[in-house]
Amino acid sequence: MSSPAQIPLSNQESSGGATQASVVAAVRSFVARLYGAIGTSLSHRRPWTELIDRSAFSRPGSLSEATTRIRKNYSYFRVNYTTLLALVLAVSLISHPFSLLTLLSLLAAWLFLYTFRPSDQPLVVMGRTFSDRETLGILMLVTVVVVFLTSVGSLLISATMVGVAIVCVHGAFRDPEDLFMDDQEGAGAGLFSFIGGSASSAAAAAAGSSMMSRV
Repeated sequence: MSSPAQIPLSNQESSGGATQASVVAAVRSFVARLYGAIGTSLSHRRPWTELIDRSAFSRPGSLSEATTRIRKNYSYFRVNYTTLLALVLAVSLISHPFSLLTLLSLLAAWLFLYTFRPSDQPLVVMGRTFSDRETLGILMLVTVVVVFLTSVGSLLISATMVGVAIVCVHGAFRDPEDLFMDDQEGAGAGLFSFIGGSASSAAAAAAGSSMMSRV
């Protein structure tokens, strides 16, 4: 007597395992590239002792002089200023755990429900299948609600304003006459290359294949 035919499950299991492995590899690649870009950008920061040199502080003679100082100091201490702004935001979020948890949850939703989710696997919630456009629309709506209709948005705005105020005060009272401005572009472009180039290439390398099919 012949045994009944068995339904092959190896293909489905191997496909599911390969999908999970690809997602994990994409996340790891993105995080590694992100950390590398941040490290490269921070390596271009100016010495902090030069930033807080007390002998270089003086009161500006006029508003135009203060504006000129801010512009020159920003060009020279660009990475340091952005680091200070990030620290202010971090402290504000850490002091408000609910807002921090909300932002982390929103970021995780974007990464795992859209960015790194394989395009051939639709999102299914309680038996309801959502297309890529529906998923994108829901995530955008949730982002708008979280940022503009909760305390998270006001916290981010207030922290950003405090950070910008610190930068402006320092830039206005820090005399830039002793700074070497000839190499400011090479050193100052480090952080912005991270924002505009390194992070973009990291995201593209990690999640480009899954995003292209959704556009």
